[in-house]
Amino acid sequence: MRAMIIRKPGDYNVFEAADMPEPTAGKGQVRIKVKATSINPLELKIREGLVAAGPDYPAILNADVGGIIDQVGEGVSHFKVGDTVIGCAGGLKGNQGALADYMVADERLITHAPTNLALEEASVLPLVFMTAWTALVERCNIQPGEKILIHGGTGGVGHVAIQLAKSRGAEVYTTVSSDEKAEIAKSLGADETINYKEEKVEDYVQRLTNGKGFSVVFDTVGGKSLDDSFVAASIKGQVVSINTRSTHDLSLMHGKSLTLHVVFRALPLLTGLGIESERARLAALVQLVEKGQLKPLIADETFGIHQVAAAHEYLESGKAKGKILITHQGI
Repeated sequence: MRAMIIRKPGDYNVFEAADMPEPTAGKGQVRIKVKATSINPLELKIREGLVAAGPDYPAILNADVGGIIDQVGEGVSHFKVGDTVIGCAGGLKGNQGALADYMVADERLITHAPTNLALEEASVLPLVFMTAWTALVERCNIQPGEKILIHGGTGGVGHVAIQLAKSRGAEVYTTVSSDEKAEIAKSLGADETINYKEEKVEDYVQRLTNGKGFSVVFDTVGGKSLDDSFVAASIKGQVVSINTRSTHDLSLMHGKSLTLHVVFRALPLLTGLGIESERARLAALVQLVEKGQLKPLIADETFGIHQVAAAHEYLESGKAKGKILITHQGI
């Protein structure tokens, strides 16, 4: 089969097209004829060598996948040849990713694609949805009426988090960097937007919560955004972050008796821990899409698999809003 591979860490130009052995579905696995995938920040870190979580070299990256099952292994009970599926199922240690003609996946890591959304669009959702679900539902157990602050409302995880929080009855507030992004965030369900370039944290906490703070703050950005989250959180509030590879002063967190949750969504694939729960998370994704409560925000520029280097450059530029779609065109 043809695939886009990397032979060593480096900048986005390390990708190259290559012939690779065609995988075969083993016990409990299916083989997917890939139709689409999407880039997540984790793939940038793996490609750069900043996170030692990628497959062995020559490595085929990308966790998200959308495609059609063309082979079913022994013991598979939920799927058959011809099924259209999506999932977050590879691109990490021991698991080939989706930048190829075919991808083998554990059946517990995929689900039948939603019926009311194009397969290519649905393929961008699995990793970011399950990240937001783990953070807001499993860790923070958000409740109707809670004031939730989401940093980075038009990002990959952020735009899904807005919709998920709204579906559970929360009051949703989000930070953005422009009027254009504010309009997008409102169209996704945000009750209020905050231009973090123009308004200080203390000021919008006063304006929106009468100085009490938000009961849950979801940091999808990291760095200074995590420090801002401690400021924005209410006393005994919860902060949840997906980017904590940094050093911070926890004095304010201590003074407010905050709870800090850290979510690293790659763990089920890396360790096998919690893999049995992935099917339920994916089922929640499909249910929300089919109820009309969740839709993907697709970046303005889309790419073919052979253009993955340009897609990485686009994500690194910071210009992309939402998820970058990569369709399976000729490699």
